[in-house]
Amino acid sequence: MREILGRRRRLRFRRKGRTARLDAAVTFAVEWDWPVLPGVGLSSTTTRTTAGAVCACPDPACAVPGAHPYDPGLLAATTDERMIRWWWTRRPEAPVVLATGGRAPCAVSLPAAAGARALDALDAMGIRLGPVVATPTRWSILVAPYGLERLGELLHAKDSVPSSLRFHGEGGYLLLPPSVAGTGRVCWQRAPLAGSARPWLPDVEAVVDALVEASTSAPDGGSRLAY
Repeated sequence: MREILGRRRRLRFRRKGRTARLDAAVTFAVEWDWPVLPGVGLSSTTTRTTAGAVCACPDPACAVPGAHPYDPGLLAATTDERMIRWWWTRRPEAPVVLATGGRAPCAVSLPAAAGARALDALDAMGIRLGPVVATPTRWSILVAPYGLERLGELLHAKDSVPSSLRFHGEGGYLLLPPSVAGTGRVCWQRAPLAGSARPWLPDVEAVVDALVEASTSAPDGGSRLAY
């Protein structure tokens, strides 16, 4: 009896997770005007843990299992509700991928431990933040769209920029909750306000100083590119 009840609970959880991804994708695209597409996801035989996760793409040595676009490619990202429902009806467990840049948010990501320090520093400075996306290994702060030229000028003014910082701008992408990838579940560390319109986003200049400082002061010097 316990085994039967356990199976029923897992089945309900799986169904809820599948619906949640579709609902989230529709919210991002239709209500917030963020272009999204389904990510490649994990192989159907892989265990949903960080160890031994296998990407569903053809590359057996994929460095970012489950966490990238494949088919369709990134250029297919859209805000069209009919297309989004078509995708997730056929692939309900697909991760939700945001195509960053353009009119969509950009992001700056860093290792999780450094991300926690950076958020504490930004809070202490009284800097208003928008949504923050978290995985077990990395945190990503969503920022207002920026161009490569603007970002280059900003980083050029720094003495050094840790290689563990990643910038998700035009032509980039980012997994959004409630996706699952090789490193585990994607969730909101700072969630958008419930029932709000398109979330407010800070300018990249407002957060990059704290992120550089937090990454530089990491135990490994911020040099590791932890996926």
